[in-house]
Amino acid sequence: MDKHAVSPAWKLNKLWQYALLIRLNRPIGMLLLLWPMLWALWIAADGVPDARVLCIMIAGVILMRSAGCAINDFADRDLDPHVERTRDRPLARGAIAPREALGVFITLILAAFLLVCLTNPLTVLLSVPGAALAASYPFMKRIHYLPQVHLGAAFGWAVPMAFTAQTGAPPPPVAWLVFIAAVLWASVYDTMYAMADRDDDLKVGVKSTAILFGDADRAIIGIIQLLLMLDLILIGRQAGLGFYYSLGLCVATGFALYQQVLIAGRQRARCFRAFLNNNWFGLAVFAGIVANYQFR
Repeated sequence: MDKHAVSPAWKLNKLWQYALLIRLNRPIGMLLLLWPMLWALWIAADGVPDARVLCIMIAGVILMRSAGCAINDFADRDLDPHVERTRDRPLARGAIAPREALGVFITLILAAFLLVCLTNPLTVLLSVPGAALAASYPFMKRIHYLPQVHLGAAFGWAVPMAFTAQTGAPPPPVAWLVFIAAVLWASVYDTMYAMADRDDDLKVGVKSTAILFGDADRAIIGIIQLLLMLDLILIGRQAGLGFYYSLGLCVATGFALYQQVLIAGRQRARCFRAFLNNNWFGLAVFAGIVANYQFR
């Protein structure tokens, strides 16, 4: 037997390490990116999105989130071994090499670009700043204290793309209101996420809104949550959404209040639970939008 032959078990293990790199075992980030895109697509399509556009946009969300995880771990390869929550990631423990993570990122970005080419020229044009936002986000924590806002812009860029993919026209004002909602929402849940890592981040010297806000973190998160709800109300008025949408916002408000309860003591585990709970917030808003068009 050739001593240089690669065993099937080794190949499977390598594929598993790549799956861990792009967090296929933890779909929460995918869902948090998915909800604002779905809000936007349903509003752009007046409740009946084109099936082809829907499939392209969902696949694009999966590819871009996966690419973002790969470039994030590449950027943090020297930091993650010192952070409790990230030290077991494949790149941090040496299961894959930095060049492999970079290769995965490039492959996924190219796949996402080929996918968006199936839409229309305007959406293809909008994909360029979206890719730039996704690629640059992981490095922002070394530059300024607002990487969570940058993440919101990266995640939220799927919103104007959803409008253009569905309509073939430039995004209307309501699209930018949804984009602002995506930025505000990401600033909320990623600050909760950063609260869970605050002690480790201080040790390794990276920046975050959780560090910037300090003891005012809960109050500022509450203010951003209030601004988010006001923006979602404006979206409803602009898009002509009625009772069922308002009901969805009431449910979402309940989740936001519960998140405040979870982060009250700033315990690491409860802050992370608050972060995870945002999936239900996004679902509640989406359910209100769908119900509005279904039962109008």
